[in-house]
Amino acid sequence: MLRPPFFVPLAGCLLSLACSQAIAGPSPYSTMVVFGDSLADAGQFPDAAGPAGGSLRFTNRTGPTYLNNGTENFALVSSTLLGAKLGVAPNDLNASTSVVRAAQGLPDGNNWAVGGYRTDNILDSITSVSNTAIPPGNPGAGTVLRSRDGYLPANGGRADPSALYFLSGGGNDFLQGLVQSPTQAVAAGGRLADSAQALQQAGARYIMVWMLPDLGLTPAINGTPSQAASSALSGVFNQALVQRLAQVDAQIIPLNIPLLLNETFADPARFGLATGQNLTGTCFSGNGCTANPVYGIGGTNPDPSKLIYNDSVHPTEAGQRLIADCAYSLLAAPWEVTLLPEMAHGTLRAHQDELRNQWQADSGNWQAVGQWRAIVAGGGQHLDFDEQSSGAKGDGSGYNLNIGGSYRLNEAWRVGVAAGFYRQTLEAGASDSDYKLNSYIGTAFAQYQQNHWWVDAALSAGKLDFDSLKRRFALGVSEGAEKGDTDGWLWALSGRVGYDIAQPGSEWHLSPFISADYARIEVQGYAEKDSRSTALTFDDQQRDSKRLGVGLQGSYRLTPHTQVFGEVAHEHEFENDTQRVNIALNSVPGIDFKLDGYTPRSNSDRLSLGVSHKLTKELALNAAYNVRKDDSLTQQGVSVGVTLDF
Repeated sequence: MLRPPFFVPLAGCLLSLACSQAIAGPSPYSTMVVFGDSLADAGQFPDAAGPAGGSLRFTNRTGPTYLNNGTENFALVSSTLLGAKLGVAPNDLNASTSVVRAAQGLPDGNNWAVGGYRTDNILDSITSVSNTAIPPGNPGAGTVLRSRDGYLPANGGRADPSALYFLSGGGNDFLQGLVQSPTQAVAAGGRLADSAQALQQAGARYIMVWMLPDLGLTPAINGTPSQAASSALSGVFNQALVQRLAQVDAQIIPLNIPLLLNETFADPARFGLATGQNLTGTCFSGNGCTANPVYGIGGTNPDPSKLIYNDSVHPTEAGQRLIADCAYSLLAAPWEVTLLPEMAHGTLRAHQDELRNQWQADSGNWQAVGQWRAIVAGGGQHLDFDEQSSGAKGDGSGYNLNIGGSYRLNEAWRVGVAAGFYRQTLEAGASDSDYKLNSYIGTAFAQYQQNHWWVDAALSAGKLDFDSLKRRFALGVSEGAEKGDTDGWLWALSGRVGYDIAQPGSEWHLSPFISADYARIEVQGYAEKDSRSTALTFDDQQRDSKRLGVGLQGSYRLTPHTQVFGEVAHEHEFENDTQRVNIALNSVPGIDFKLDGYTPRSNSDRLSLGVSHKLTKELALNAAYNVRKDDSLTQQGVSVGVTLDF
């Protein structure tokens, strides 16, 4: 934002290297491209006072001395931390216009943020020229250390539509004297929005944009006569920025940084920060501000992790990590929330599996014409989601109770009804978010069985009650959590046609069959119950499923009273588009964004095994195991039930 703590001559650039970055897991984005000022600068300038090959970044050194003694690098900034969490290729996280990397023949990265950039410089780095130049207020101010074509000219005028774009800026417009009135604040906010619009017009779809921190709460200004005006103008800037961003035809993901910082100031202990200290008026390094007497670099217990500010305007590593975690929580939210329809779909499949188990146990042994057969069954199910590029890993379990009955109309037909209650829980994501679902499902079915042919058809409908939705995520050394609840409904139609190749009266039966299934699940939108910087509102979700399958079912009578049965099938899912959900921050009205989530797989296999034992002529005991598997989902279930003829 403001001026860097120090710069070195161009000759120093030739002697240093850029730092290496960490890499994490898979990401739904092809890469991450960063534009902004010192708050996001990955290391455009060389660091003469650090280890050989180090780059200057605008935060604290890594410790343990935190001194400019040639032994410690600077910590990473939020943009790099976020990129690493997203699994962005390490080189892409490096600086784009680094003199050091150029001198060493190393490739440029995709971080175009430069310390000292104003909003007009940021726009230039996108549309025309990117300059690494010493900012105003420093020795050699204005000296261009390196210049190259900006992002769009360097890429043929096109922005990668699959990349995540990360945009910060505005502070230097204030601190370099360009914003001294509401009109100038509106203009500066508009210029930052111009950068987002330029990217969108070139093809960018996903753009994360910082809202400007409250400059009146930085050590540079806090407690001075300019505090009130700076805070007010920061608000005007953000209001203008949000209004303009709402008009950009892209998925704009706002980061409410001023609210996040206010939350940390209000409850510092929650984030591992110092209590009883002036977090807005003191800093760690003492550069341009008063060093904290306890946790500052010359204090009784130097520790930048206890403070928000490293210097007069730049966050410590702790502050940078809070910002990165807040940003990641927004991007990861749809990866988890799009699993809610899949939870309901899993419940529906478990209900259908239970009915098929009962039908297989009854195959060739229906009750007498004009009689009822009652069903009571209980069981449990387990649901595992593997991690996808835009889907969170999840581990679910639950239990169920089904009751129902069938009535035999004649030799060939019987009809029936069943009702099931299902309780399902799911832990998902890196911080084990906790989602709970109660499902109430009713089914009417009809069956035909004549000679070798058999047919079954079922119509199901259900009510979904997501009574506890707790999304958890890392937030610095602490954990953030947002809660909500919602409901929904489902309906489904399924049918199978099979042919039993065994002769009547045989001890064994074997039937190839074909199946068709349709299901629709609706999860109503809901708002998490707060207005914190991480609280979100989610729109309605609809998950359709259209499947065709082929399979083989069979049974074998071990004794006059006991038979075993089983079924194996392969199904193809035609509705396999990646699920997307529309999201908005509760604290930023007027901007919503739609991001990718869970992707259903095209093909799945399922297996069921069971046993049925007649305790009396009218009473039978059944037990079954079911498993369904595709490339990203494993669903298992067990059940035990009884049937009674009357």
